[in-house]
Amino acid sequence: MFLFLILLAIAMAAVSGLPGFVLRRSAGGCERLAAAGMVGAACAGLAGAAGGMLGLGRDALAFRWPAIGGGSVGLDALSAFFLVPIFLIGGLGPIYGLGYWPHRRHPANGRRLRFFWGMLVAGMALLVIARHAMIFLLGWELMALSAFFLVSTEDHHPASRQAGWIYLIATHVSTLVLFALFAVWRHVTGTFAMEPAAPQALGQGVTNLCMGLAWVGFGVKAGVMPLHFWLPGAHANAPSHVSAIMSGVVIKTGIYGMVRWFALLPDAAPAWGALVLLLGVLSGVLGVVFAIGQHDLKRLLAYHSVENIGIILMGLGVALLGRAMQRPEWVTLGFGACLFHVWNHSMFKPLLFFCAGAVTQAARTRQMDRLGGLATRMPWTAVFFLVGAVAICGLPPLNGFVSEWLLYLGLLKGATDTAGGAFAALIGVPALAMIGALALACFVKVAGAVFLGAPRTRSAGTAREVALCERVPMAVLAVGCVGVGVWPSVVAPALDAATGCWLQGTGLDAMPLARAVPLGVIPLLALMLVACVALIVWRLRCRTAVAAPRRSLTWDCGYARPDARMQYTAGSFARTLVLLFRGVLRPAEHRPQVETLFPGPTHAHSHVDEAVLDRVLVPAGRKIEGAFAWFHRFHRGLTQHYVLYVLAVLLVFLCTLFPFRHMVSVWLKQ
Repeated sequence: MFLFLILLAIAMAAVSGLPGFVLRRSAGGCERLAAAGMVGAACAGLAGAAGGMLGLGRDALAFRWPAIGGGSVGLDALSAFFLVPIFLIGGLGPIYGLGYWPHRRHPANGRRLRFFWGMLVAGMALLVIARHAMIFLLGWELMALSAFFLVSTEDHHPASRQAGWIYLIATHVSTLVLFALFAVWRHVTGTFAMEPAAPQALGQGVTNLCMGLAWVGFGVKAGVMPLHFWLPGAHANAPSHVSAIMSGVVIKTGIYGMVRWFALLPDAAPAWGALVLLLGVLSGVLGVVFAIGQHDLKRLLAYHSVENIGIILMGLGVALLGRAMQRPEWVTLGFGACLFHVWNHSMFKPLLFFCAGAVTQAARTRQMDRLGGLATRMPWTAVFFLVGAVAICGLPPLNGFVSEWLLYLGLLKGATDTAGGAFAALIGVPALAMIGALALACFVKVAGAVFLGAPRTRSAGTAREVALCERVPMAVLAVGCVGVGVWPSVVAPALDAATGCWLQGTGLDAMPLARAVPLGVIPLLALMLVACVALIVWRLRCRTAVAAPRRSLTWDCGYARPDARMQYTAGSFARTLVLLFRGVLRPAEHRPQVETLFPGPTHAHSHVDEAVLDRVLVPAGRKIEGAFAWFHRFHRGLTQHYVLYVLAVLLVFLCTLFPFRHMVSVWLKQ
């Protein structure tokens, strides 16, 4: 029954955007109909996922597929866990889009966006329940192409077109690597079925090959450093609710692929756990470092996606180490932190992108140095952004703190047990602490530059709060961040079920999360924290009320009338940290040059380019293009030349059919 609910939700999502193409005259009604269809699909999908996490409906559904002989889909606790963010954000996004991207303001691309939104959700849900490689690839490709059309929604802008093409190239490189992975799997197992291999059935060499292919193929989609080069541009240039589902859900399909395929390979060596942990540390630290150097609000949030993928991979690395060393408590804490942060990131990151979209819509810019003072003009958006910022920084009592706490415990658990555990703690604990501190500094910069102070431009000064249909999805996600953070024990059964599903075929029994960590004390600690903050605020208000107000002019450095230009900008606030990491960031700065007695107006700005795309891939592509410049002489645009090329290639192919080796051997015998 629950699997059929998921299939029904996939079908409803896939057809939700079709009325916009059929009933073109009633555009407003069609967008509301599409949103209602996605909400219905989300309700059906979440109901089916709830049944899967409870252990119900675990039977697979097999069907005939003439091209491959058969296929199957199934629902287990691990699939159900990843289905929750797919349908949650898939249902909230169209509601947000009613106010953010209405058809009356975007008649050229509104229908296309709603259609491919539904196809994106359907593709992700299909690949999550796939139990056959070809069905998995079908869902994967459906997701990839739909995401391409969503990223390039505003294809009349060159930046959107460029971001879309870079994403398309990256995602199809990922698909080609997955083709190689499935080909190797078919060769060594004799089937395309995604079922766990028996221990010692593949050999260490084949296991390492499959692990490597899975890491690259799924790592590109997840945005793991240094395979993240497509992510900042795609998330920054897409519509904000598309950025929300791309960051909160789409990149998690890469994590799901890793988790699912690592479960099919139970004989992975401990070195793979250490490698995943190291790459997670690299993604987490460099992701937040590059976020600090950004001036574009959405691009900054995109780099924080790279950071949080690193935190998720650190948990997965601890779980792989625990599985290889037969330590169930490491698996419970590491895998619990991994999956819990998948959920947490799927709530606070879409919330932040929704808030960024509201800011962009109201102030008509994404540049933080052109914003300011929005807290008084957009109070609801400011409160929701504060909730998301506290959550993403891992501060109590919100949900980001709980998953990072589990990861800390998992890293420290093995610090004194084995050499592998000591290595994990030595690398992971300082890195996780650095990530949290830098994330806090980054979001202090964002909150101060965007929501506090005085407006820096006229558009920021005239900004107004967004519509109710945009605030409702923000409120739902904000409540989720608070609820899951205060009562994490509600999520513990789902985490235990998913961990047990991941360990099938390994001979290792999962330890209940409640035994490994006292989740029951978190509500009490949260209550005490809230009470302390409330007491401090009350005390300060009482002191302010008792003290007699006194007005006086502050020291103004000779300026009798301070204005918005005297505020700290986002760049000036972060300059110290940018210079601290200048060896990695390599900021390009343009400073004013005063060369005359009466200089004219000028400005200063800095820019941090993308490490992999701008510094490696683009220069390498230009060198390759220059090396093959001689080949352009064959591209004359003349039909007769192209016919000659085709005949020459056919002649070469025909020559390969002649039995040259047999003729030469006969001639030698004579």
